[in-house]
Amino acid sequence: MKIAVIGQSLFGQEVYKELKKDGHTIVGVFTIPDKDGKADPLATEAEKDGVAVFKFPRWRVKGQAIPEVVAQYKATGAELNVLPFCSQFIPMEVIDHPKHGSIIYHPSLLPRHRGASAINWTLIHGDKKGGFTVFWADDGLDTGPILLQRECDVEPNDTVNTIYKRFLFPEGIKGTVDAVRLIAEGKAQKIVQPQEGATYECIQKKDNAKIDWNQTAEALHNWIRGNDKVPGAWAEVDGQKVTFYGSSLVDNGPAAKGQPLEILGASQPGIVTKAGLVLFGNDGKAV
Repeated sequence: MKIAVIGQSLFGQEVYKELKKDGHTIVGVFTIPDKDGKADPLATEAEKDGVAVFKFPRWRVKGQAIPEVVAQYKATGAELNVLPFCSQFIPMEVIDHPKHGSIIYHPSLLPRHRGASAINWTLIHGDKKGGFTVFWADDGLDTGPILLQRECDVEPNDTVNTIYKRFLFPEGIKGTVDAVRLIAEGKAQKIVQPQEGATYECIQKKDNAKIDWNQTAEALHNWIRGNDKVPGAWAEVDGQKVTFYGSSLVDNGPAAKGQPLEILGASQPGIVTKAGLVLFGNDGKAV
């Protein structure tokens, strides 16, 4: 098939490489502009292969598609758009244009955790199962019909980084390529997303990653690991903004010995030990 890849990052680069290996023709790569003079990994890979690369800073102005941008896209003759990791708003004129439409990779089991911080919220909510969805784009936010889903167990001390590296990155690449294969073979499903179980959460940024100490130890643990490493859960300690990483639940917290550390808003002081900082939830249990 003639495919336009719209996206960025190492994930986008790997999907691009695997689609080429599968024998598809990449007619255009649409990615973000160079940052500090450095091209995105997807752009670098495509440029190396002599594939047409477009680096539009935006596709729309005031909610309207930019005609010259849409014209350049249409000129590629794509039969399918693949959006492996896309941070830009793509107009519906582009989404609906190819014969086979557009598919998007999303790192949650839709309809749960729609939105930009899906992996963070999977962990913050303490979900026991995680995974990804490849779905058909529509005019909603992560609301289109499901093509395929793959799930994994969420381990008790998983962070955004560990679950991404272990499952969402390697299996997500395979799953996206498998989805394209199903489309090429005429076997791709379109399963309407159920309303039941649908959630949408805000984007996690530094300013909303502050720790609320009036929670159980498990909730604190989920908040810290769900924000690790980006944007990083934080709190005020001795008048300074301190970011917390690498959280795990501990059984012997109350018996921990070490230097007490006063934390604004915490139900009791933390304890600085040789093994790390022990924190307490409002249930007396420890992290």
